Amino acid sequence: MPSIADKVRKAAPSIDTVVSEYCAGYMQHVSMTSSSVDLQAEVQFVRDLLLNAGASTKAVTSMCEDLIAEIVPLKAQQEAQADGSNARKLDQAMVIGHQRDVMSSVGLFGNGVDLDAVSGRKVDSKVDRKKLEKAERKIQAKLEKRAMKTVEYEASKLLRMPVEEDYDKFYMEINPLMLGNAQGKSKDIKIDNFDLYVGAGQRILSDTTLTLAYGRRYGLIGQNGIGKSTLLRALARRELAIPKHITILHVEQEVTGDDTSALQTVLDADVWRKHLLIDQEKIGKQLAELDARLNELETAIGTEDERKLIEAERGELDATLSDIFAKLTEIESDKAESRAASILFGLGFSQSQQGNPTKSFSGGWRMRLALARALFCKPDLLLLDEPSNMLDVPSITFLSHYLQGYPSTVLVVSHDRAFLNEVATDIIHQHSERLDYYKNSNFDMFYATREERRKNQKREYENQMAYRKHLQTFIDKFRYNAAKSSEAQSRIKKLEKLPFLEPPEEDQTLTFKFPDVEKLSPPIIQLENVSFKYSSTTRTIISNVDMSVQLDSKIALVGANGSGKTTLLKVLTGQAQPTSGMVSRNLRLRIGYFAQHHVDAMDLNLNAVAWMAKNWPGKSEEEYRRHLGAFGITGTLGLQKMQLLSGGQKSRVAFACLGLTNPHILVLDEPTNHLDTAGLDALADAIKNFEGGILMVSHDVTMISRTATELWVCEDGKVYKFDGTIEQYKQQILEKADDNGVVQKH
Repeated sequence: MPSIADKVRKAAPSIDTVVSEYCAGYMQHVSMTSSSVDLQAEVQFVRDLLLNAGASTKAVTSMCEDLIAEIVPLKAQQEAQADGSNARKLDQAMVIGHQRDVMSSVGLFGNGVDLDAVSGRKVDSKVDRKKLEKAERKIQAKLEKRAMKTVEYEASKLLRMPVEEDYDKFYMEINPLMLGNAQGKSKDIKIDNFDLYVGAGQRILSDTTLTLAYGRRYGLIGQNGIGKSTLLRALARRELAIPKHITILHVEQEVTGDDTSALQTVLDADVWRKHLLIDQEKIGKQLAELDARLNELETAIGTEDERKLIEAERGELDATLSDIFAKLTEIESDKAESRAASILFGLGFSQSQQGNPTKSFSGGWRMRLALARALFCKPDLLLLDEPSNMLDVPSITFLSHYLQGYPSTVLVVSHDRAFLNEVATDIIHQHSERLDYYKNSNFDMFYATREERRKNQKREYENQMAYRKHLQTFIDKFRYNAAKSSEAQSRIKKLEKLPFLEPPEEDQTLTFKFPDVEKLSPPIIQLENVSFKYSSTTRTIISNVDMSVQLDSKIALVGANGSGKTTLLKVLTGQAQPTSGMVSRNLRLRIGYFAQHHVDAMDLNLNAVAWMAKNWPGKSEEEYRRHLGAFGITGTLGLQKMQLLSGGQKSRVAFACLGLTNPHILVLDEPTNHLDTAGLDALADAIKNFEGGILMVSHDVTMISRTATELWVCEDGKVYKFDGTIEQYKQQILEKADDNGVVQKH
C-alpha cells in the first residue's frame, strides 16, 4: 500500500521536485503529529501549494480527500499507542529529517506559516537557512517567468496565408536572406531548459532541451494530443530561440486555391527568388527608360549636367542589378523551374496538371502543393506534420526516397511506422512533458530500445519498492519501542535518503472488436466486366473490372489519388450504379462502410452516445456506452460533444458505429488517418480477428502488410490483382520513378 508521501508525489508527478518532495514530507509529518492539529487546514495548505506549482486540480482534490480519509483513523490509532517521551523524540526526528532532505519550508510562496510551530512545539532545525531561502527564490522566480511566458500559440501561418503579400512578408521575416553571410555558421539547433505552454497555461513541455543536429532526420512521435504539432508551430514561428541564419519551413495547411498554376505556386514559394526576379525586371525597365532619355539628349544643347545625373543614376542601377544577378546565381535560380516540375511530378502531378490553376485541385492535392513548395525551398529545417495523411502509396514512396537524400535537417511528426523506418535517422519521443532521444534509430529500433529501458526501469522500481517496504516494516514495528528506537531512527534516515522513483509508464493499450459474423453462402459480392463514369461527357473512371469479395477476403486496394479507388468502393457498396457490367450481391449481405471523410457525416454538437442513438436506435444508453468502450471511448468521452474529441477519437466513434449493423463485409476508405500508434495496433488486430470480409483502401504500408492477403491496384482506369507484396509494389514504383529521373533530384 503506498505511503501518504507517495500519494502526494503521485498526484503531482510533473511539478518541480522541490515542491512535491516538500509537500510529501510535510503531509507525512502532519500524519504523525498530535490530534490537536487542524487537519483540514493542513491539507488545504498543501492543496494550494501544489496547485500554485502547476499540478492538476482534479488529481490533487482527489488526493486530498483520500488523505483525510486515511489520516483520521491513523491519528486515532497513534494517539492510543503513543508512549509519551519516546513517541515525542521520534516525531521530532522525523520533522528534522524531512526538512534536511527537502530543504524547503511552509513559508514557500509567501504563505507565512512556521513549520516548527505547526505541532505546538519548537524543534531545533538543522536546515541551512541560506540554501533554503535561495531554493525558494529560485522556484518563485521560475514560476513568475513561466507566468510571463505563457503564450497561446497560434497555428502556423506559414504556407497558408490567405493573402499572398501576407505570406511573403511572413516568409521574409522568418527567413531573412543571408546567402554568403550564413556560410561557416553552424546550423545545429540546441534550445536549453525551455517550457512550452498552449491555451490557458496548459504545459506541454517542462524544463526541456531540444537538440537537432544538422543533416539528421528526426521522427517526432507520441500519443495524440501530447503537443507534437504545437512544438512544430513554435519552431516555425521562431517562438523558440532558433538562430536567424537557419531557414525554416513548416508544412501544415493546404495552399489557398486561386488562378495561379500549380508550377508557379511552387516557384513563388521561394519568396526571395520571386522578389529578386521582380526587382530584376523593374530595374531592367528603369535602365531602358534611362537609355532612351540619354539618346534624346545626344543632340540637345546645354544638357551636360542632366546627362551626368542620368549616367550616375544608371551606374547605381547597374550595380544593384549586378548584385541581384549574383544572388540569383547563388540560389541557382536558372534551375528552379525544372526542379519544381520534378518535385511536382514525384508527388503525382502530371505535366498537364502542373499548368492547372490551384483552385481546380481538391484539398488533398493542395496539401501536396504545400509539401512541394517546402521541398522546393530546401530550408535548413523542414517541419512536416503527418505528411503521409495527404499522400497515396506512390507519393509516400517518392517522398520517403526523396527525404533519404535531403541534405538539411528534417523534423517530422508521423505515426506511419514504415515511413519512419525509411526516413528517420533518429527518434524523439514526446511524453510526460519531456523529450527522450533515441539516436541512430528508426521506429522499430526505437520500439525495441524503449521496451528494454522500460523493463530496466520497472525492475529498478520494484527492487526499491521492496527495499522501502522492508525498511518501513521494521520502522512500523519498532517505532515506539525504546530499546529499538535508535535502529528505527537509522532506518528512517535510510528511507528518507532513497531517491524517489516514479513507476515506469505503461504503454497506452487499446482494443477494438468488431462483432461476430453470421455466415453467408457465396458469392458475397461479384463484379463482372464493370465500368463507370459520371456522365457521357466525362472520362471513364474504371473500366472492365472483374473482382469478387468473399467472407474470407482481406483485400488492400492501392493506387494514386484520383485513380478510382473510392469510386470502386461506391460501386461495390451500391452507392453508385455501374455504367456497364453487372454487380451481384448476396440478398442478406450487410456492409459496414467507413468513409474517408466520416467526420462530415457526424453531428459534432451531439455526444457519441446521443448520435448513435439517433442514427441506430433500439439500444439503451448503457449498451451504447459499452459498445463505444470496445473501441477505446470509455468513461465520460462518450458523453462529451464530439467536437471536443480528437481526430483519432472521432475515428474510433466511427469504427464503433460500423459494428451496430453486424456487417458481413467491412469496406474501409483510408481508416488509418488520425490514429496514433496504439490505435493503429488496435485496428490491425481487429481486422485480423474479424471473421468477415475486408476491403480496405489505405496508404499505410505497415497496416497493409499486417492485415492484407490480397493486393489490388487501381491504375489508368484498370483494376488488377498484384502478384506480390506491398514492398514489391513500392519497389516497382521506385523503378518507374528512376526511369523518369525524378527521385534523385534535390
